[in-house]
Amino acid sequence: MKTDRKAPELQVGICSGEEISFTLNAPFILEKNGTSFSGKCIAGIKEGRIVLIRDGWETVSDTFILLQPDDAMNSSFTLHAVTIGVDFHWQRKEDQVFRGSLKLITEGDKITAVNVISVEEYLTSVISSEMKATSSEEFLKAHAVISRSWLLAQIEKSRNIKREGKKFNSHTYKDEEVIRWYDREDHTNYDVCADDHCQRYQGITRAFTPEVSKVISETFGEVLVYEGAICDARFYKCCGGVTELFENVWEPVNHRYLQGVIDNPAPPHGYNLDMDNEDNARKWILGKPDAFCNTSDKKILSQVLNDYDLETNDFFRWKVTYTRKELSDLVKERTGIDFGNIIDIVPLERGVSGRIIRLKIEGTLKTMIIGKELEIRKSLSKSHLYSSCFIVEKKGNAGDTVFTLHGAGWGHGVGLCQIGAAVMGYRGYSYSEILGHYFPGSQLERKY
Repeated sequence: MKTDRKAPELQVGICSGEEISFTLNAPFILEKNGTSFSGKCIAGIKEGRIVLIRDGWETVSDTFILLQPDDAMNSSFTLHAVTIGVDFHWQRKEDQVFRGSLKLITEGDKITAVNVISVEEYLTSVISSEMKATSSEEFLKAHAVISRSWLLAQIEKSRNIKREGKKFNSHTYKDEEVIRWYDREDHTNYDVCADDHCQRYQGITRAFTPEVSKVISETFGEVLVYEGAICDARFYKCCGGVTELFENVWEPVNHRYLQGVIDNPAPPHGYNLDMDNEDNARKWILGKPDAFCNTSDKKILSQVLNDYDLETNDFFRWKVTYTRKELSDLVKERTGIDFGNIIDIVPLERGVSGRIIRLKIEGTLKTMIIGKELEIRKSLSKSHLYSSCFIVEKKGNAGDTVFTLHGAGWGHGVGLCQIGAAVMGYRGYSYSEILGHYFPGSQLERKY
């Protein structure tokens, strides 16, 4: 049940560009001078300053421009041509509608639109944007809790980094090795972004349903904690049968609640899950072990996934094939490094889920080791490989070798597997049981 305590306020970076077009669908007040107006507007940068133009009238600011709704309950604004799914196979542009305030800031030579909104209203959109609002109630509750937990944990982490004056480092470079991970610390001018880099947030563009409003209200302020600290609760589409350790994907920190979890009530028969052994990894990836996320049930998948996610049906096992030239050209384009003709790609280190942490790329001109998992996924696909859990099969002679990557899972594999959790909800598991499965040792706690 919702308490009388107020939810914290949040700043969400929505989109950036040399110019941003938007429509105020009701009167908004310009904080700078109290002017009230609505309608179509354009914001841009001129001589390093923000310029806001409406019907020939303009205002200029050296720092930021804040537009606040005159009636917060009944006002909204529309941002036009917002890119969603950045660098993913379904990237596209759409108009998106938001509640709350609109803040315009500069970042380098671009202008960025930031939505200032309460955490709970933000979560109502996230739950509708990350999946279908028609999912089971227990799954929706579980996702509300982990989305809230992740968000509050990131805000607290950023505050600690700033307070301690630390410079966050997310990569190590050597002559023959590049290890890099990608996290939300890339954002310094707002709390989180609106795309998959953080959590999908698409305002009220995604239709809110009574079901979503109900689970947000019933879990209001509720988070996962471990030993008193809010859990850095991660999620993704499909683990492929086993979840991954946090430190194998992001910074080298061990979270006891983000360990390798078999996505099944019992260990699958006939498999050795010691993924350090390549034979074990090969058998696992080429197999179809029992797992919550091993489902082709369209009823469940259609409840969990938005239309653009359903464009891909390879959730649990998948494969992609490249000729030697295709792979060589792709790796050069994606990494900026000329390896020459690719001779081989060799897994050097795997995590507990089978995801590759360090991969050696051998070429006729250069050989390098790359990691972690997203760096690998970005280097071997025009967008992203579904995961870094794959084996490499080579066929043909030196002149016309074909590389086939046989893979498992979709996403980084740390924390909650959305498809697996949806199946659990469908089978009658409670949201506390779902969370206990994917975040062992964690507890539910209401923070406000």
